[in-house]
Amino acid sequence: MCSFRELTDEMVSELVEVVGSANVYYRDPERLEPYSRDETADCAARLPDAVVRPKNASEISAIMRLANREMIPVTARGAGSGLSGGAVPVHGGIVLDCCRMNHILDIDTKNMTVTVEPGVITSEINEALRPYGLFYAGYPMSLETCTVGGNVAENAGGGKAVKYGVTGRYVLGLEMVSATGDLVSMGGKLVKDVSGLNLIQLMVGSEGILGIFTKIILKLLPLPKASVDMLCLFKTIREAIEAVPKIMAEGGIIPTAMEFMDKLSFESACDYLNESLPCADAGAMLLITVDGADAEQVEHDYDVIGEQCLRAGATHVYVADTKANSERIWRIRRSVAEAFKVFSPHQSLEDIVVPIAAIPEMSAAIGEISAKYGVMIPCYGHAGDGNLHATPVMPPEWSLEQWHATLPGLLRDLYSETVRLGGRISGEHGIGYKRREYFVELADPGYLAMMRAVKKGLDPNGILNPGKVI
Repeated sequence: MCSFRELTDEMVSELVEVVGSANVYYRDPERLEPYSRDETADCAARLPDAVVRPKNASEISAIMRLANREMIPVTARGAGSGLSGGAVPVHGGIVLDCCRMNHILDIDTKNMTVTVEPGVITSEINEALRPYGLFYAGYPMSLETCTVGGNVAENAGGGKAVKYGVTGRYVLGLEMVSATGDLVSMGGKLVKDVSGLNLIQLMVGSEGILGIFTKIILKLLPLPKASVDMLCLFKTIREAIEAVPKIMAEGGIIPTAMEFMDKLSFESACDYLNESLPCADAGAMLLITVDGADAEQVEHDYDVIGEQCLRAGATHVYVADTKANSERIWRIRRSVAEAFKVFSPHQSLEDIVVPIAAIPEMSAAIGEISAKYGVMIPCYGHAGDGNLHATPVMPPEWSLEQWHATLPGLLRDLYSETVRLGGRISGEHGIGYKRREYFVELADPGYLAMMRAVKKGLDPNGILNPGKVI
């Protein structure tokens, strides 16, 4: 463990010289408190010593040189919408808030790239691109609240990853500041590049422990001209999941999205929304999106998918033929977590990932864990890529003490079963602080040793986002 120092008045004065007094929060608990947490419930943290809001790479370089010299921990932060405790300052120090670095710097239609600063809200990218008939496909489900810098740091994914992949597929270039304050550029507006080690993909998903992004170049795609959503009901989870490879392998179609909800999840969401669907006999639901270059192609694709689902055992297949109907069925998927917050405000939002074929067995294991601990665990997520949001929900009659005493054992069982089935404990939310203990316990020792060697080489004093991942 590194021995960190606390900020002094003299250091803060130096930070003020770099970014201005309006952009340094110090000895102001009311302003500092929001930076002590993210969207992760019950994630232990502390107030930062200071929050610093730079506006460019040179200011970040100056901040990091000071921090490295004085042994001050630094935690980079975007929108604070993470679900792993990745942006909370567990050792205090400086929280580096990138909210002022929120500019779209370049839309290059000839090279089909967009260059952005890390504080840009992800949804704003596609709003700016729409007039050009282009879009950025690597966005997560929370695109209206998260920032692109956080997306890259977590290698965020979402419902459309089955067709378009996750964030890392679209990162062509990065400018970043190292732990020692050096400004480093890698990649560019290039489709191919094997000039040296692929450090871009090392940085993507590094959760802020290796460097701080200051500029990001993203690959763009043509905007689909047509899109349709389908809601498919099945009697069992196994029938629903077995339909997934049949659609892609036998039907020859890669849907844009394939979302999965178990009975507990979709019935709770429907009740919450006062939504009426003929789903009393359904044990699982697939929400499938198809997009393409024209309506004729999309219609062909959803016809094929519908037939595949019916042959796989679907009892009902609904096609949303209007934007209103599409929104109606997507609201069910988006409202699952909120529905359970009404039942109980305390949840543990997990995002385990297993091979697609292992989802039925994983679902059965989740049911056994639920019964063992007496805790409801609704299961929903991305069927097309095996990423499941198995979400333990605290029984409302329990005390917080009982919940906190029970949850570690429950999560250890959940993660152990995930690894046993060839999976990993996080598919898109990241390890951060929340899952660090379990990750270190369950990961391959050689893999951990390599990660620690990389961390030591790039951040010799261990000041970047300490206490996370490893």
